[in-house]
Amino acid sequence: MQRLSSVLSLLFSFLMVVPASAETRLNVVTSFSILADFARQVGGDKVSVASLVGPDSDVHVYTPTPHDAKDVGAARLLIVNGLGLEGWLPRLQQASGSKAPIVVATQGITARKRGSDADPHAWQSVGNAMVYVRNIRDALIAADPADADIFKANAERYLAELTALDREVRAEIEKIPPERRKVISTHDAFGYFADAYGIAFIAPLGVSTETEPSARDVAEIIGQVRKAKIPAVFLENFNDDRLVGRIAAETGAKIGGTLYSDALSEEKGPVPTYIAMVRHNIRALTSALVRQGF
Repeated sequence: MQRLSSVLSLLFSFLMVVPASAETRLNVVTSFSILADFARQVGGDKVSVASLVGPDSDVHVYTPTPHDAKDVGAARLLIVNGLGLEGWLPRLQQASGSKAPIVVATQGITARKRGSDADPHAWQSVGNAMVYVRNIRDALIAADPADADIFKANAERYLAELTALDREVRAEIEKIPPERRKVISTHDAFGYFADAYGIAFIAPLGVSTETEPSARDVAEIIGQVRKAKIPAVFLENFNDDRLVGRIAAETGAKIGGTLYSDALSEEKGPVPTYIAMVRHNIRALTSALVRQGF
């Protein structure tokens, strides 16, 4: 009987400890999946991270839900991209009643311009991704000073991985003949990548993730590909592949596969992390552009 009482006492103690441990984790909400990965890499097991826009979803056209308002209201830290990416966020924040600090992960990055607007896709440069990570590290430290050493160590490890990734991308680009370093993709999301690594990404005229191209748009795109002698066209992970198929059929350009731009895949998918995304994209690019004879 005494032994049973001791076992029950230990079990009760264990059950009491588990929730207490969980409560010590910093509740972080990010606007989309790439930021969520950065937050998890830096926060480790000291953070609980939720992403408003999930894997394989388009942040540009996202419509918040009541559950999102609940998540934002419960957050102790809200991490956003900024540069105009999350146009739906202010109303969501107001509806949630959140008082959590907002971290703009692109703080300190010089934005590219697309007409009169800032290009928000700054994470497509690995160098910029390092700025994101440092901003997130500093925000986590401010929100949870007791775990500052852990956040610093995690960030240093991850920044070293990103430094190696940047070198890897540059080495892969060198394999592509300079005259073939140009592709067309279905969404103008790779400007920072182009600036950093020297591949020209030509977004089809008239195409965005928010509208369907007209017949006239498609004809102009085909003319654009022919005029620029673009060797490959790429689909993005949340776009319809019919447009790319038609462009390839009409021009002879190679379908280079799928590039991931604004979202990661599910955990068991091909790009569950930012590093996996960059590696997937550069391998797809080199596979389509290095080989001759198509």
